[in-house]
Formats: sequence, structure tokens, C-alpha cells
Amino acid sequence: MPGRDALARVLARATALQGGWALLILVALVAGRVLDDYAVTVAGTILIYAILGLGINIVVGYAGLLDLGFAAFFAIGAYTAGLLMVKLGWNFWLTLPAAVLAAAAAGVVIGYPTLRLRSDYLAIVTLGFGEIIRITVINLEVTGGPNGLTGIPPVVIGGREIVTPPDFYYLALAFFVAVLAATGLLARTRLAYAWRAVRSDDRAAEAVGVPTRRVKLLAYVIGAAVGAVAGPLNAAQLGTVDPSSFTFLTSLMILLVVIIGGMGSRPGVIVGAVVIIALPEVLRSVQEYRGLFFALLLILIVLLRPQGVWPARPRRLGL
Repeated sequence: MPGRDALARVLARATALQGGWALLILVALVAGRVLDDYAVTVAGTILIYAILGLGINIVVGYAGLLDLGFAAFFAIGAYTAGLLMVKLGWNFWLTLPAAVLAAAAAGVVIGYPTLRLRSDYLAIVTLGFGEIIRITVINLEVTGGPNGLTGIPPVVIGGREIVTPPDFYYLALAFFVAVLAATGLLARTRLAYAWRAVRSDDRAAEAVGVPTRRVKLLAYVIGAAVGAVAGPLNAAQLGTVDPSSFTFLTSLMILLVVIIGGMGSRPGVIVGAVVIIALPEVLRSVQEYRGLFFALLLILIVLLRPQGVWPARPRRLGL
């Protein structure tokens, strides 16, 4: 029967996808044992940017809302966790919900006023929001000013401090897998289909009953909450929160993770994070021309694969 054939194809595809993710996770587990400390540290940074990429992928990849200030949510997550650990003595695990809630609230603040904006105007507003957050934390005494926060304690699991590069790598990998699974479930919801409809044509989507304002606001809130998870991880990895880590360049790098990997593609986020973080480290041998080679390679990738290295496949629905 046609219905059974269609169901069999869907199940076969789902099984293949799960097998691919399982193989990727297995390779990542083995990599933590065979790589040296420097390579493992770089791999941990790749995972942090992959989490950020999964967050901005909701805003840009699914909903089609250009965001040039996503580093603000990264900073809010990092500073919220850092302040709670340094000033109040909270442990890492208690600060995680607070960091996510603070970033979600910031998503409402930036999302609600920009619901009617599009394209260039939306980009300018999000860019300004990112700079406002950065300048605010630089000028506040409680956040450490230009020097940032120092003395952030390491993550403790079962009485063991996570201080070595391999231990932190596995911690970041566990967080990445959890966020990847959550965003995978989110991609199959009606909300995700509403985001894709808004990205295609928000007026047409509203005409057929999609509440575009609410959908756009949810994209900002959920994307900010996902991206904020990377903030406490980054603070725990470095032991400090530095305001210079949340500049416009950081927002641009996070956006490039999605553009290079493929907007709306979760596997593409991983590819984009590897390109953005690992490629400059590979080019470190040519330090004087590293920036030039990196820029040329990015331009080449965009020209040859404008849809991304691993673009998202359109979902086909059959009756």
C-alpha cells in the first residue's frame, strides 16, 4: 500500500540519520583520547561555537531573521553564570538555568521591538543591541569592568573538578549532544514549520493563519536560550569572563557558522564551527598571512557553495 511504503521510507531515513549521528558521536568520543591537549582544547572551542550555531540557526536558519548581535546572548549567559559563581558562591549547575532564563528575557527585550522590522533595519537593531550589552558590562563595576570577571571555579561532577582539556572536552560534548537532541526535536514541531513559513514569506504565512509576531518572538527567545548555554561553558573553560570575547567580530563568526555550514541545517552547524575555529589554527604556520588566507577560503566557500557546505534538505510531506 502507498501509505505503508511512505511510512517505511520515513522510518528508513530516520534510522539512517540516527546511525549517522551515532557514528559522529563515536568519532568525537575517540578523538578526545587520541588528540593532544592543544587539539582537544581547540575541539572544545569548536563544540562551544557549535552550540552557539545551533542557537542562531533557530533565528537565522529557521525564521530567517538576520541577527548581527548574537554575541550579546553569549555574554549574558557567561556573565550571569560568572556573577552567581563568584559573588554568591553558586556552583556551575545551579547557574545554568539562571543563565538560560536571563538570555531568554533578553530575547524578549530585543525580539518584541523588532517584530515589524526586516532586512537591513533588523540587522542594525540587533547590531546595536549587541554593542549595548558589551558596553554595559565594560562600564559596570559589578562585572569587573574592562578586566572582566576572574576566579571562576571549575565545574565539579561527583566531587571531581573538570580542569584538564580532555575532561572539559567531554563535558562540552555532552552539552552539545543534549542541545543537538533538543533542537532536533524542535525541528519536527509545528513551530519549526511556522518559522520556515515566516522565512519564506511572512505576509503569506500570516494570511494562512500563522501568528507571525508570536512566532518571531519565540525564535528570538528560544535561540537566545540555546546560545546562552555556551556562556557558562566558556566561563568554566577559561576561568574568566572577558568582555573582549563578545565583540561584533564574535557575532559575525557565529553567523558565519550558519552561513558556511548551511542555514537551517544542524549537520551544517558542525561543519561551519569546524571551518570557523579549526581553519585559523591550521593556518597558524603562516601567521603573517593567516587572516588573508582565511578570508580568501571563506570567500571561495561562499562562491562555490552559496547554500552552505551541508545545506538543509527540504522536508517533503506525503499524504
